[in-house]
Amino acid sequence: MSPDDLALVDRFLDMMAAEAGASKHTLAAYRNDLRQAAEAIGPLGGAGADDVSRLGVVWASLAPSTVGRRSAALRRFFGFLVDEGLRGDDPSGALPRPRFERPLPRILDEDEVKRIFEAAEDRAASGEPAAVRNLALLELLYGSGLRASELVSLPRRAIRPGQPFLMVLGKGSKERLVPISTRADAVVQAWLGHVPDGASWLFPSAGKHISRVRLFQIVRQMAADAGISPDRVSPHVLRHAFATHLLSGGADLRVLQSLLGHADIATTQIYTHVDSARLVELVNARHPLATRGR
Repeated sequence: MSPDDLALVDRFLDMMAAEAGASKHTLAAYRNDLRQAAEAIGPLGGAGADDVSRLGVVWASLAPSTVGRRSAALRRFFGFLVDEGLRGDDPSGALPRPRFERPLPRILDEDEVKRIFEAAEDRAASGEPAAVRNLALLELLYGSGLRASELVSLPRRAIRPGQPFLMVLGKGSKERLVPISTRADAVVQAWLGHVPDGASWLFPSAGKHISRVRLFQIVRQMAADAGISPDRVSPHVLRHAFATHLLSGGADLRVLQSLLGHADIATTQIYTHVDSARLVELVNARHPLATRGR
């Protein structure tokens, strides 16, 4: 990337951090996408529509989701340059616009979740610290719908005895209230007895907190202990299960949006597909034609 492009990208990322509240991970992803685009077509600051259109060929072998993400990064970057008066035209109209369907979330049924809990509870009954910790992680993933990054970075005193909720700093540095069940509270309090007094995190590891990778490994092992294929289970799958089973139990979609921390309800609406059996049952039981004989 040319020195001029580096300066422009730095200014753009400073804006994203200050005005949009973008996280470090988001900023790193934007920088990487812009760098790869510059390697493909040359300097971005002076790129025209013809230059940008070449990306369709360069990205032909990439997944539609990757193309969409890279195109979005460039659109935002060029829009920033125009807004700041750093260029007079916006060539982003020539960017490829892949058409793809949002994948349906992988889910676990309630019986499978029950089996994972039973196996985790049996292990935690031994009092082994790692087993108690793992059960606390499971309770918060499935019982509160936390994202992996939100869970591993919880402060040591985030959950106080008898407090039915906690405040989570989610994506875009947005705060939201997350419910804490009585059973999750009890397990967390049991785990706190094993947390060193000087630890800053609820789930400490090597001076910091456990990583998302480690959480992923723990969750997969708990699935294997319950006789469920580890390939089907991850922290995000348990978050999906939290949302799906709440919706199945009658939760309002707007409430679910708030609990999950989704900025756009369209993201939350993807969970409505999993409740098809309940909808069919509802139509058969409540629709006026259901009570009419042939």
